[in-house]
Amino acid sequence: MARLADVARKAGVSVATASRALVRPEMVAERTRQRVRDAAAELDFRYHPSAQALATGRSRLLALIVPELTNPFFAPIIAGAQRTAEAAGNDLLVVVGESAERVRALIDRLRDRVDGFLALAPRAPSSVFTSVDVPLVLVDRRMRGVPSVVVDTASGLGAMGAHLASLGHRRIAYLGGPRGSWSDPRRLAELRRGLAHEVVVFGPLPPTFEAGSRIVGELLDSGCTAAVAYNSALFLGLLYRLATLGVRVPEELSVCCADDLAGLGLAVPEATALHVPAEDAGASAVRTLLGLVEGRSPQPRHQLVGVDLVVGRTTAVPG
Repeated sequence: MARLADVARKAGVSVATASRALVRPEMVAERTRQRVRDAAAELDFRYHPSAQALATGRSRLLALIVPELTNPFFAPIIAGAQRTAEAAGNDLLVVVGESAERVRALIDRLRDRVDGFLALAPRAPSSVFTSVDVPLVLVDRRMRGVPSVVVDTASGLGAMGAHLASLGHRRIAYLGGPRGSWSDPRRLAELRRGLAHEVVVFGPLPPTFEAGSRIVGELLDSGCTAAVAYNSALFLGLLYRLATLGVRVPEELSVCCADDLAGLGLAVPEATALHVPAEDAGASAVRTLLGLVEGRSPQPRHQLVGVDLVVGRTTAVPG
């Protein structure tokens, strides 16, 4: 197997010059750079990533911390982040951590191996992130002093509440998100804001199909004529259980959801839901992080990704 010294010898340059020609080509004259490249190609030489990291100070590896892997809302965000990272010549490492202790441990263990961190919908206290001294971008959570990209599902639920109220619904169920969720209370506040309806809260709930199915009995006893689910997994569980009980949607109960799973190709046909450009959020977060890694301040520091309310056939006049 060819070594860097072999490439340098064949090209007639020092090992340091050969390294710069392969890793920092802008620092080497064109003729020298081409000689080194030709020698590397002839010897079938591949520059090792660890050597490249030593030469450039960059590992070309980004870490994305998620609280769990069961929430389908995360998948298109991760996909958008990965595509953008790879397009810029980086790899994306996805790791799972929910508690403050676990997140701190991940950051401490990986800080010398990665160029920076993304934290997706983190549930750990703010102090875990405000004290980090390596490049960090939050996704779907905002806190002072840390750059962030937030999907504006909160205002989307405000529009959803207005839609249900316009149909005549006065008692609306909200199937809430997981304990510690930053976005959950903001969604609930917007659902309630300035509208003449009562919101009955069920939760906090795990963002799972099972939880959506399990809550149906209690929901049907509540007197609510409409239900809003925190995420698509809860929504799908709710629809499944209603169907098995013979409860007609929307004739007997209107149902809608805070995301539509369009990014996964799993959207419920004709459902009333928020269309969320989740992949765009992941892509924006990676671009912001790479800017920090390269020493550029993000503009704007906090980005808001808009959503659209798509009115389908799962909501109607109560009755």
